[in-house]
Amino acid sequence: MKYTYTEKKDTRSGFGAGLLEAGKADSRIVALTADLKGSLKMNAFAEAFPERFIQCGIAEANMVGVAAGLAITGKIPFIGSFAEFVTGRVYDQLRQEVSYGKTNVKIASSHAGITLGEDGATHQTMEDIALMRALPEMVVINPCDYNQTLQATLAAARYEGPVYLRFGRPSMPVFTPADKPFEIGKAWVMNEGSDVSIVACGHLVWEALQAADLLEAEGISAEVVNMATIKPLDEETLLASALKCGAFVVAEEHNMAGGLGEAVAGFLARSKPSAVEFVNGGDRFGASGTPSALMAAYGLDAQHIAEAAKKAIARK
Repeated sequence: MKYTYTEKKDTRSGFGAGLLEAGKADSRIVALTADLKGSLKMNAFAEAFPERFIQCGIAEANMVGVAAGLAITGKIPFIGSFAEFVTGRVYDQLRQEVSYGKTNVKIASSHAGITLGEDGATHQTMEDIALMRALPEMVVINPCDYNQTLQATLAAARYEGPVYLRFGRPSMPVFTPADKPFEIGKAWVMNEGSDVSIVACGHLVWEALQAADLLEAEGISAEVVNMATIKPLDEETLLASALKCGAFVVAEEHNMAGGLGEAVAGFLARSKPSAVEFVNGGDRFGASGTPSALMAAYGLDAQHIAEAAKKAIARK
């Protein structure tokens, strides 16, 4: 199936729209941010429900504690900040006050990965998925575009338990249907194939679809699996793809350690050993540059995915 787009939007705006829609549907939903209301696109929610919005200031650890307390009283809090600040900076609070108690807190992280761009390595994060995957009871979601982020936010609001939502800053192609519901823990096979399976999340899903087109031109049939839920992993879909293709590429805007790639490889090693290649940021920090330049510099594009696919096929 061919996917096209007519507009570009940032996935963080999909979160903002989803938060507002969820807030209209459920009065228990509250939103908190650490001095980043505009960056997290929480403005519309704050204007519609000022009594349900809390500006915590630059005090992320306190924000997590306040959210945990609100959740214990029956509220459904969404906390928002940059991915770097709402994971690494407050990891102890997330572990002790949210994950350990399976507290119903939703962690909204914007500006994830290297596509944050010119702000550079100190504000980019390429290790947040690894951190959040390691926490017991934590759901980890990295949707691919504006529409899927909106739907994932609605799904997170309905889910009982802690959820980590990851999205980005730059405007990216909007290529999924606006009305497709999001099911936590269920992958979406966006392109059927038989020679190699490309499993991707976040911004790399669009690149994976473009890679499938490049491979098709060479007579190679590539399956594309949108694995927006990284934890819990959709093992049933992965196994079906392994039995059909026998070769994989896992593509993600994240470091090599602890991300989607290792989650997929671990499952395959336990169930259906397959040839696996990885497209990720390697073992390094981000850098300053435009999002497109950084994606190219780190090899996070369709061409590199297509090349990795051919390597995986050769290793079957």
